[in-house]
Amino acid sequence: METLRERKKQRTRDALLRAALELFTTRGYERTTVDEIAQAVDVSQRTFFRYFAGKEEAALAVADMTVARFVEAVRERPPHEAPLEALRQAVLDGWNSVHEIVEQVVPVELYLRMCRVIESTPVLLAAYLRHSVETEETIARILADREGLDVEADPRPRLAVAAFGGVMRLTERHWSSGENVTLEEMRALASRYLDQLGPALMGSWRTA
Repeated sequence: METLRERKKQRTRDALLRAALELFTTRGYERTTVDEIAQAVDVSQRTFFRYFAGKEEAALAVADMTVARFVEAVRERPPHEAPLEALRQAVLDGWNSVHEIVEQVVPVELYLRMCRVIESTPVLLAAYLRHSVETEETIARILADREGLDVEADPRPRLAVAAFGGVMRLTERHWSSGENVTLEEMRALASRYLDQLGPALMGSWRTA
């Protein structure tokens, strides 16, 4: 059972995270300092660094939580599903749980605004893409284990994850530049684009 001290620490971390995202989305990531985040929660800079290595970690914290949930969802997919179907269903079936994970920490609207900040801030986008590469390697190994393959000898798990990851990044980019910035719209875009993956790779694009 969680102790009172652990709950207090969690509340402090959540408060710092909310304050950081509010400042990043209103003032801008580069213009926000750690001191300002700490002051918004009435704690010291030292306290901030007990919970986060720096601004970048705080900026990506909620996104990292949603990615971690996706990885677990892939692990939980039924073994009879083909690899790309398992990835697709892990995204679409897990949308509600992602919503719940976000709401436990910050308002969903704030998370969505932060997604747009990440996409439009070069240093954050670079860090996010670096995390994505690491996640893709983890997922490729999960798929290889599911299929009984050696990921180092068989390129298919990494190829499948690379294609899937490309679709998801395209989804995020188009979603963040659109007017309907909701989780529902992101899910709808992901579903449409994933449905087009096979035809786009294998079909002819020429019109008669």
